[in-house]
Amino acid sequence: MSAALTAPLRSRRRCRAAWKTTLGLTFTGLMLFPVYWMVNVSLTRDQDMRKTTPDLLPLHGTVAGYRLVLDQQLPYLATSLLIGLGTVAVTVVLAAPAGYALAKLRPRGGGLLGFLMLVAQMIPGIIMAMGFYALYLSLGFLDSVPGLIVADSTLAVPFAVLIFTAFMSGIPGELLQAAQIDGAGPLRTFRSVVLPMSRNAVVTVSLFAFLWSWSDFVFASTLDNGGAHQPITLGIYHYIGNNNQQWNAIMATAVVASIPAALILVLAQRYIAAGVTSGAVKD
Repeated sequence: MSAALTAPLRSRRRCRAAWKTTLGLTFTGLMLFPVYWMVNVSLTRDQDMRKTTPDLLPLHGTVAGYRLVLDQQLPYLATSLLIGLGTVAVTVVLAAPAGYALAKLRPRGGGLLGFLMLVAQMIPGIIMAMGFYALYLSLGFLDSVPGLIVADSTLAVPFAVLIFTAFMSGIPGELLQAAQIDGAGPLRTFRSVVLPMSRNAVVTVSLFAFLWSWSDFVFASTLDNGGAHQPITLGIYHYIGNNNQQWNAIMATAVVASIPAALILVLAQRYIAAGVTSGAVKD
């Protein structure tokens, strides 16, 4: 191809790339603008929020809202952290062996079980919350951290089993056969061979389980009995109701509540991509 033909082709490619980049940056900016505005308002003084035209930047910023968060919202954050870690532990402990069994041991009725896992994802959370409320009311289990952990796990476990099944299906059978030749049973093979190789799936499942429990409002509001064990979602809800004029404190609470999930997502994104796409392509 001559230079006279390649020059216009390169120019068109550069224009196309620049157009796609501009479009991507525009959509990214639109999606991230609410996050930016949340941070902006959290740093804005009360008197500045009464302006007709709000400032795009907190020129006279204040951290008074964050001081109120540290004074009033830390118990809610600690409860959410405890519920999130508990949900992660329950989800991994239950879903990893189930995924291994469906992927490698192939028990009778495994296909039906996998179908039921998909059906479980379609049940509205409010229906499950009402069922848990009736059960917990009879057991005296309302307003308890273990109760919320169990409830949140019911959302995370079916999804986690599907992720583990897809990932573990791609583990070479030769490795499992080699472990069996060395005298390892199914449990030892799972613990020593399969689980270490499933690190990406474990991280993916743990992240989604934590995010679901951290952002849960339906279970928290339904199973709460006005006690002391309330997560941060209820803390923000009650704070808005009691302080609907202190928007810098409300937004500061939202910012602080978003930090743990955002940090975990950024740190684990490499494992998430590998864990979610595993099993999607077969040789």
